[in-house]
Amino acid sequence: MKLKDKLATLPKKPGCYQMLNEKGEIIYVGKAKNLYNRVRSYFTGSHDAKTTKMVANVHDFEYIVTSTETEAFILEMNLIKKHRPKYNIMLTDDKQYPYICLTDEDYPRIFYTRNLGHKGKYYGPYPDANAAREVVDLINRIYPLRKCRVLPKKVCLYYHIGQCLAPCVYQIEPEIYQEMTAEINSFLRGNIKEQRRKLEELMREAAEKLNYEKAIEYRQLIEDFETISEKQKMELHAEDIDVFGYVHDDKYISIQVFHIRSGKTAERSGFLFEIMGSPEEMFVDFLAQFYLVNNNPVPKEIIIPDVDVSMLEEELKNKITIPKRGQKREFVKLVAENAKAKMKELIKREELKYERTLGAVIELGELLEIKTPHVIEAFDNSNLQGTSSVSAMVQYVDGVPERKNYRKYRVRYWGANDYETMIEVVSRRYGRLKREGKPFPDLVIVDGAAPQVSAAEKTLQALEIDIPVLGLGKDEKHRTSYLHFKGEEIHINKKSNLFIFLTNLQEEVHRYAIAFHHLVHGKKALKSRLENIKGIGKVKRNLILSILRESNQENLKEKLKEHKFTDEQIDEILKVVL
Repeated sequence: MKLKDKLATLPKKPGCYQMLNEKGEIIYVGKAKNLYNRVRSYFTGSHDAKTTKMVANVHDFEYIVTSTETEAFILEMNLIKKHRPKYNIMLTDDKQYPYICLTDEDYPRIFYTRNLGHKGKYYGPYPDANAAREVVDLINRIYPLRKCRVLPKKVCLYYHIGQCLAPCVYQIEPEIYQEMTAEINSFLRGNIKEQRRKLEELMREAAEKLNYEKAIEYRQLIEDFETISEKQKMELHAEDIDVFGYVHDDKYISIQVFHIRSGKTAERSGFLFEIMGSPEEMFVDFLAQFYLVNNNPVPKEIIIPDVDVSMLEEELKNKITIPKRGQKREFVKLVAENAKAKMKELIKREELKYERTLGAVIELGELLEIKTPHVIEAFDNSNLQGTSSVSAMVQYVDGVPERKNYRKYRVRYWGANDYETMIEVVSRRYGRLKREGKPFPDLVIVDGAAPQVSAAEKTLQALEIDIPVLGLGKDEKHRTSYLHFKGEEIHINKKSNLFIFLTNLQEEVHRYAIAFHHLVHGKKALKSRLENIKGIGKVKRNLILSILRESNQENLKEKLKEHKFTDEQIDEILKVVL
């Protein structure tokens, strides 16, 4: 069914809609009181830049009817959380502040993080990142919490130095961990006076037992907790609170949130969006995403400007205060003033980011007179005198590295021949994409000039695949110098954003290739040195490598003895691997 015909079938009921691109990927999720009016509005009249860009990528849409607009709002949050659509998750944080996470597990861990995706209790945000790291480190030394992300099959070094109870091997009573986490929770919730007294007592006891190292750790812990909790200039006489404010113009909405912890302003976070619909509605959507999608810790109170929050979930709505007067109202105004002040800075930062990513990609397409290369794949080869030959490919989408799509290749062709290596890896990459029916990139970039470009073009022609190929030529100092495209050299301003983008891309693919080459060459060198030991051939070499993967430095010698290696062989093996 054509898009125009499908629009005519939309019901005049509340619900959620999902915009899909040509690959069938969800790029935007929205809600509506009236699906018929809201979805059709995207395809009629004029829109701002962001909406126009989004609609240009829409090839289909789907919708789900709900009973009420509130149900649509909740469904919208769930769909955003699940699919992370490109045009919904557009937060531009001027800084992501650190938190401390105490995990919600049978055998809990504690760690410093800027990622709020883990299950557990979060403490923060903290204005002093170094103090937060030090607190985590010292807590881990004092309390024998689990350190390993995944429970190993045997005890580790932390158990032997008294910093872990080894739940991987021993049965630990839950009460032991509950007692530890209760004390840690008290520390991190700001109960400094009581905990300081306890720590000072522990510090004195350690000193009396001449355990000065432990005494110093207790003293350092006291200092770091005080650093985290030191008095701020702005205070509200309450515990954990987030205060929001926002301002907007015709194009952008700027949102600020001040995080108040234990009555003190710990830090602030700033965000910038392109306007897409009603600013008030965007602010309420942001509020829900901030807590329900991005998993920020929900404080005891959330103070916001006067907006309609009737669609929010009850759990969140019950935390919200909309002050009409007094200190809290003044604080909301203060946060809004900060949002206004930050707006120019964030816009400038976004413009610079755009110019060095998608803006540079658009400029490249115009320069080469090809369609905008939204997806670029770049190749580089590496070898050592013809041995350990490898190649690497990096992918950029809209000027940003897409690291999950990076690829590494062990080159089958033997020898230091960039031409033959390029033919092999380009053939393997795009031959496979063709067989699997997967989309091709808009542009292929190779590290080199005429020979490398010729090899890539020849291979693509043989595969009957039409992708333009660009070469990045270098000067005598091995620095990016010029472009090679369709048999011509193209020189561009070396201070331009396009040149900076291409240089960074070339350095990224070179770094990736070199790192893989070092790994491959290192393994080959180790295998060769092992086979030079008397009595060790290919079978025993592979056995040694298997033992190395499963053993640590302490038990390696015993493991080798178990497999009947002689004392002389063991001494030689240890010289090679240690």
